[in-house]
Amino acid sequence: MDGVLQLVAKRLGLGLITLLVVSVIIFGAVELLPGDLAQQILGQSATPETVKAMREEMGLDRPAVVRYGEWLWGAVRGDFGVSLANQRSVAEQLGPRFSNTLFLAVMAAVMSVPISIILGILAALYRESVFDRIANVGTLTSISSPEFFVGYILILFLAVQNSVFPSISSVSESMALAERAYVSMLPAITLTLVVVAHMMRMTRAAIIALLASPYIEMARLKGEPRWKVIAVHALPNALAPIINVVALNLAYLITGVVLVEIVFVYPGVGQLLVDSVTKRDFPVVQACCLIFAATYILLNLTADVGAILSNPRLRHPK
Repeated sequence: MDGVLQLVAKRLGLGLITLLVVSVIIFGAVELLPGDLAQQILGQSATPETVKAMREEMGLDRPAVVRYGEWLWGAVRGDFGVSLANQRSVAEQLGPRFSNTLFLAVMAAVMSVPISIILGILAALYRESVFDRIANVGTLTSISSPEFFVGYILILFLAVQNSVFPSISSVSESMALAERAYVSMLPAITLTLVVVAHMMRMTRAAIIALLASPYIEMARLKGEPRWKVIAVHALPNALAPIINVVALNLAYLITGVVLVEIVFVYPGVGQLLVDSVTKRDFPVVQACCLIFAATYILLNLTADVGAILSNPRLRHPK
C-alpha cells in the first residue's frame, strides 16, 4: 500500500510541476502579443499621459515576473482578477460557464462510455464479422470528421429538416434538469460521436490482445461460453488501457469543446474563451486557458492512478 501511495504522490507532484510550466507558457504567450494593452483599451486618440496612467493602474509598468507571481498566487486562491471588458470578477464569470461545460461533458460521458465499451466488447467477440467491419468503418468515419462538421450535419437533420432538438443550446441556471438536457442534446451527441470511436477501438484492441493469453485459452478449453470468457476473464485484465483511454477522452470532452460550443452557441468556457479573445480580454483568456490545462492534467492524473490501481504489475515496476 505504501508503494501505491508513493506512486500516486509522485504523479501528483509531476502534475503540479506540469501545471506550473503551463501557467508560465500561458502568461508568457499573452505578454508576447503585439501592441500595448493600455493603448488598445483607451483607443488611438488617447494621450501618452493617459496611456501611462492606465498602465500604472493596470500594473503593466511593473516587471513581468512580479505580475506573473501575483497572477499565479491569485489563481491559487481562486482570484483571477477583473475582466477588462465589463469590470466584473473573472471568477464570477467562469463559475457558471464551467458548470455548463461540465454538464455537457457529463452528458456526453454518460452516453459515450457505455456505448463504446459495449461496442468494443461486441467487436472483439465477433471479430472479422460484418458487425466488426461496419463498426470499424463507422468509427474511422467518426474519427476523421471534424467536430464542427458533425455538429452542422446534426443540425441539418435533427433541427432543420426534422425539429427533434433545438439548433441553439441556450441553457440557463433556471432550467429544470430535463429541459436543460433536452436543449444540450445536440452538442452532447456531437461530442459522443467524436469520442466514442476512439474508446470503442481501444476497448476492442485491448480485449483482442488478451484473447491470445494462456489463461484465456484455458478458459476456452474448459468449455466456457465465448461471451463469458471475454466478460469475466478478458475484460477485467483489460481495464488499465480502457481506463486510460476513457479518462483521456473525458479530458477531451471538457477541454476540447470550444468548436462544439461555438457551433451550438452553448454558454460554456469555450464560448467565453473565444469571446474574450475577440475582445482582447486577457485576464479572462488566461483564466480559461489555466482552467482547461488544470482539468486536462487532473484527468490525466486520474487515468494514471486508475491504471495503477487496476493493474498490479504497475504497482511493482521492478
